[in-house]
Amino acid sequence: MRSAGLLACCLSTVPAVEAWVASGLPQTPVRFRSTTLSRVNISPQAVFSGIVEEIGEVKRLELKKGLKLWDGSVGEGWELQVGAQTVLDGAYLGCSIAVNGVCLTVTEFDGDSFTAGLSPETLRRTNLQELPSGAPVNLERALAADGRNSGHFVQGHVDDVGVIEEMRPDGEALWIRVKAPPRLMPYIVPKGFIAIDGTSLTVCNTNVADSWFDFMLVAYTQSKIILPSKQVGDAVNLEVDVTAKYVERSMGAMLERIEALERRLKAQERACANCGTEFTG
Repeated sequence: MRSAGLLACCLSTVPAVEAWVASGLPQTPVRFRSTTLSRVNISPQAVFSGIVEEIGEVKRLELKKGLKLWDGSVGEGWELQVGAQTVLDGAYLGCSIAVNGVCLTVTEFDGDSFTAGLSPETLRRTNLQELPSGAPVNLERALAADGRNSGHFVQGHVDDVGVIEEMRPDGEALWIRVKAPPRLMPYIVPKGFIAIDGTSLTVCNTNVADSWFDFMLVAYTQSKIILPSKQVGDAVNLEVDVTAKYVERSMGAMLERIEALERRLKAQERACANCGTEFTG
């Protein structure tokens, strides 16, 4: 059997095959990447569910000067103040609140609002920099360790911004089509999850060639989030399902191991051919 055939038969026992190959060659065995990369453990303490708790209102977004920086020096940075009620229940300095799907750290709060700092990366990658005073925003507190998740695991780490291409009523429902950056389309699949402005939604249709996907909002959901108030051409924050990213990383590690193993098998074939020994692997 040639190396390709052996490889196909032994994918489920790669470690055993590695040991077999190593035992037949005098050189130092190839070091393969650990399989622990495929073990995914997502803690609910650090994530959101994508179920919006309330719609808040932007009080101000401004560049603050004279801020004390981490090293004790003084600099400037952007601050966002949001009016809220529900998400302030149990709030504390340093807690996480998702604003339009962006995980922000609370630096100040009172009875009816909270303030958070915005990093340059947050401003570049999200639509928060476009928010005027009075703009509505989706708000959600981080999940409690024993909390129920009626959406999906949302990290609050926005991948990029999409643009609404179409909004079409269908009875009481509302269809919305979003143009997404091409690099995100491999992670967006029909019936899969996606977070849009922090709302956990189910993808209905995708078009990879034209880089768009759509979804449907039922009447109840429309009344609880900000999406229906937007218009064609508006920007929305996109976060693809983190599970897809972990799968891609794990599969990439496995493919690297398989390719390395195949190279060793081919090397042994060549070595056997040069010394006149028949390769019987």
